[in-house]
Amino acid sequence: MFKKISFTLLFSSGLFSLHAQQTIPFRITKHNNIIVKTLVNKKDSLDLMFQIAMEDAAISPERQRKADHIIFDKEEISENNTVQIGKLTLNNVRFSDHQMAGHEADGKIGTVLFGGKAFKIDYDNNQFIIYDQAPDVKDYQPITTLYDHEAYYLVADNVIDGDKQQEAYFVLQSGYSGGLLYSNDFAIEKNLDKKLKITGEKTLKNSSGQSIVTKQAILPFLKVGNNVLKDVSAGFFIGDLKKQTVNYFGADLLRRFNWVFDADKKTAYIKPSKYFSEPYYQIK
Repeated sequence: MFKKISFTLLFSSGLFSLHAQQTIPFRITKHNNIIVKTLVNKKDSLDLMFQIAMEDAAISPERQRKADHIIFDKEEISENNTVQIGKLTLNNVRFSDHQMAGHEADGKIGTVLFGGKAFKIDYDNNQFIIYDQAPDVKDYQPITTLYDHEAYYLVADNVIDGDKQQEAYFVLQSGYSGGLLYSNDFAIEKNLDKKLKITGEKTLKNSSGQSIVTKQAILPFLKVGNNVLKDVSAGFFIGDLKKQTVNYFGADLLRRFNWVFDADKKTAYIKPSKYFSEPYYQIK
């Protein structure tokens, strides 16, 4: 009798776990971008880059595959599209046209993938997990997140000079292949051009002769929760054009953790992934 009941409980538990979550496989490019294979409107097979800093979807002008069955209006918006990813079908997905995406991508898709539910970015196993129930976050560290204008923000401590920690908010930005990208204000205020070790720079000019210099540098330490990353790749801009208004926490840093995001968007849970100690991506 005891064995029969135990088997029934185990079987029921297995069914519960099966129905309590859904899995979406992905691949990671050599540029740290996440690519999801999709079928849009049952006709167009598209490789879409996952962009955590947006909700809807978009098509790139540099796409390699046709997207003839996504019909755009005069404002370059297409409503009410279906997106299939394996057994998962998303309805009423909005697409924008002519938005750049990462390498190897025909476009991009945001957190519409998760339907407002808790989700996990599992870099160890190349998959997203969507949860219907509260996820198991044992061995994960909770960190507070702020969700604003379709983007997640977190606080991290930057050790720029000596051992003094400089706190800053970062937007999680899976479309940026590198590590950190600092805002113009932060770069100027903290005098990054003088205090960080510069590893490379490039000067660009627009048609009006205004210049912008992109600089790549090394941040001695970055602390995210209780995790400390050393000699982190960091970029910033100097020059006449000052368009970088926020700090980016890029894809090269995102991949160094496995992430679980609560449905209320107020908390993320992190645990170092298999990429935690990998060499940093070099922006060229």
